Amino acid sequence: MPRNRPLRADERAGDEDWALNQRVVAGDRAAFQLLVLRHEGRLRAFLSRAAGSEADGDDLAQDALVRAWHRAADYRGQGSYAAWVMGIGWRLFLDQRRTAKRRALLALRDDAPADSNPHPASDAAIDAGRLLATLSAQERAALTLCFGHGWSHGEAAAIMGVPLGTLKSLVLRGRAKAQKLTGEGGVS
Repeated sequence: MPRNRPLRADERAGDEDWALNQRVVAGDRAAFQLLVLRHEGRLRAFLSRAAGSEADGDDLAQDALVRAWHRAADYRGQGSYAAWVMGIGWRLFLDQRRTAKRRALLALRDDAPADSNPHPASDAAIDAGRLLATLSAQERAALTLCFGHGWSHGEAAAIMGVPLGTLKSLVLRGRAKAQKLTGEGGVS
């Protein structure tokens, strides 16, 4: 069906991403480098917030991009490429979190000492980190996607693999908790 209107910038980018990904499917590394350049920063920022650590976010983003390379044929062009790769990163984060919980339980059982973070952060980042740390991982991700990265509720729901109503509930609940804590001086 022919289009009767000019393409919006996001539609042009989506078409370009689709064309680049088709080249990636054929093994074109240069095309994948272009996709990485377009989407890596946003992916790293989101995963760093979700994971609560820039180093963990960087590792997750790297893993997500490697997986996107290997699974390029899985992208069907439904939705944006950015949302597709963010969804890969989110699922990797959830897997990492489950693994970390299992390891923590084993460490408690074995009475092993906990690691400390060797990367100091600014006061504002510490405050934001403490505030986000009070939220569940899903609330933290929903707020980060919608308010920190500007995804629509529908896009964020697709990235997280949850129904739209669930995403909206997570945003409302996370926002209410954050407002309550900042209004009461709960995070210092």
